[in-house]
Amino acid sequence: MRRLPTREEGLFPSEAEIARRLSQTPQEWAAKAKLLERDGLPRIDPLMGGRFWPAVRAYFLTRYGLAGAEALAPDGPENLDAL
Repeated sequence: MRRLPTREEGLFPSEAEIARRLSQTPQEWAAKAKLLERDGLPRIDPLMGGRFWPAVRAYFLTRYGLAGAEALAPDGPENLDAL
């Protein structure tokens, strides 16, 4: 498995990598990002040169109502004969 360059896997990925992670083309992402920034999408950090990925992910989780969702541990095997 090839290793991605740090710019793609770090906390401040390129816009092309963010587009890939969100199943968009870079052109689609550029247009949508401008609109989403008005709604709270983190802007590109001028010092780091990219969007802080954990904040981008948190933005989308909040946008779709999943910010407080927790994964629960399995409670054991199902016993369908108990019904």
